[in-house]
Amino acid sequence: MSEQGRTIESVRRANLGGILGIVHREGPQSRAALTESTGLNRSTIADLVSTLVGFGLVEERAPDPSHRVGRPSPMVAVHPRVVAIAVNPEVDGVEIAAVGLDHGVRVVERHPQDDLITPEGVAGLVAEQISHWRGGELAEARILGIGFAVPGLVRSDDGLVRDAPHLHWVDSPLRDLVAEATGLPVVVGNDATLGTVAEHLFGAARGIDHVVYLNGGASGIGGGIIVNGMPVAGAGGYAGEFGQNRPGIATLADRRARDGVFEDEVSRARLLSVLGMTRGDDRELAAALAEAAGQPSVAGEIDRQRRILATALANAVNVLNPSAIVLGGFLSVLAGVDPDGLVAEVQAQAMPPCGEELRILPAGLAEHRLLIGAGEAVFAEILAHPTAVV
Repeated sequence: MSEQGRTIESVRRANLGGILGIVHREGPQSRAALTESTGLNRSTIADLVSTLVGFGLVEERAPDPSHRVGRPSPMVAVHPRVVAIAVNPEVDGVEIAAVGLDHGVRVVERHPQDDLITPEGVAGLVAEQISHWRGGELAEARILGIGFAVPGLVRSDDGLVRDAPHLHWVDSPLRDLVAEATGLPVVVGNDATLGTVAEHLFGAARGIDHVVYLNGGASGIGGGIIVNGMPVAGAGGYAGEFGQNRPGIATLADRRARDGVFEDEVSRARLLSVLGMTRGDDRELAAALAEAAGQPSVAGEIDRQRRILATALANAVNVLNPSAIVLGGFLSVLAGVDPDGLVAEVQAQAMPPCGEELRILPAGLAEHRLLIGAGEAVFAEILAHPTAVV
């Protein structure tokens, strides 16, 4: 192919990805709206949409009946059968879901685990779940790949899990193990990093260009950063490990773990323990905390963790000067006890200009945030190279 031919093909691929990205992020769009948002002419839009329909990535629907002026324009929407499998392995269970290209969760299953699951065990479990779904709920689905949201350090270029300390996974070739077990493309990323992307695209951080996201789960605390509207991954893909920081603790009485890091002190397990619970999801945790808030031991632990959380967030505010901090998992439960009070505590410890107009928001995608992020990791490949599905 000539240089000119390669250039034309590259532009066409970018235009296909651009249109697919719009309907993926914004929902169904009329051809007229796509023409306006892309600046391309109507005939080019018609050709590109027809190509995406041929690829099975979008479908055209009847025009919006509310459009009463001029010639009706067909609506373009992502194809409902296109899905990614999303997986979040944790110390107490493995959650597997099918996430649509419209970022809706089609079906989800949680597999509780009494013992730590191995990478090989996860690969087999995912293969078994996909096989089961293909005989039922996903019989008509088109599965583009599998995305993993792992609570640990993941090397960005090859998906090697360098260290997931709570799962005891070290230098695990998870991508290759799952690809061999399922025959599908696999993308592996850090859970909080993927949750950050999901919240920025579809959740509480949508439209906010400077964001710090912290996720609190059974395995500890991770995070992600959005700067100028773009995720910050770091040199190896390891950025955002807020849980391993060592925040200042004002009094020795607040310290629970000798030489502990942030996630040792602000801990879902400690909250469950003071409530006399061994396990429970975030909604159950929130309900139990509300019911037992009058008990001195519970109220004391909530206050202790919130004090340390506020210090950690103030450090992030001073370094990164975000417009908003988004908290997911049990951290959103802690913040929800007194949202305005937490903002005030953070601003009191931050440099005043850095904390001006700071917002602290609960994750908008709730319990599905990591799964939607894992699905997005799969869809990112298709958005960049739509012709790869042919």
